[in-house]
Amino acid sequence: MKRAAAEIIREYGPFPGVDQVGGVTYDGERVWFASGGTLNAMDPVSGQPVRSLDVAAHAGTAFDGEHLFQIVEDRIQKLDPQTGKVLATIPAPGGGADSGLAWAEGTLWVGQYRERKIHQVDPHTGTVLRTIESNRFVTGVTWVDGELWHGTWEGDESALRRIDPNNGDVLEQLEMPSGIGVSGLECDGAGQFFCGGGSSGKVRAVRRPGHG
Repeated sequence: MKRAAAEIIREYGPFPGVDQVGGVTYDGERVWFASGGTLNAMDPVSGQPVRSLDVAAHAGTAFDGEHLFQIVEDRIQKLDPQTGKVLATIPAPGGGADSGLAWAEGTLWVGQYRERKIHQVDPHTGTVLRTIESNRFVTGVTWVDGELWHGTWEGDESALRRIDPNNGDVLEQLEMPSGIGVSGLECDGAGQFFCGGGSSGKVRAVRRPGHG
């Protein structure tokens, strides 16, 4: 396994009225982050909030190219990003113990925090298609260029980990500075990860290895 220190490129926030950042996703223009009672959109260039949807947003967030998906307690809601209207609801595999959320290859990928698992889920029914075991708590989840990454956060230690999607083996680990946690996780598809900062109320950009 390759280990390296995570290179934090930029910090965003804290934001007005936001004291907790959970799930994070990226729609190609804006970074969306969950903060409990709202789902917020931020311009990653200016760092300024640009929109807010008045919806429950407790944990992981994902974007499929058209719709947002948001973990709310023991379920996953499909949302219209323009209005925040709930279009569909499926059960979350962890029954309320769910963390990260990602979209890839036509399915949802859901982190289960203390169970140290990542589930591939049918976005229409909530059926679990497969489960990948990790050996650390799982927070945010993201896929990029065929690579599966997840955040982990235990005590004061947090990291981004690239794992083998077939067997869960850890291939690469980017270690965050002590005391800086990773809740949500998303890649912009290019050179950086966006990381939710939990109770710091911040979002951080971390350089993706091999880019820049």
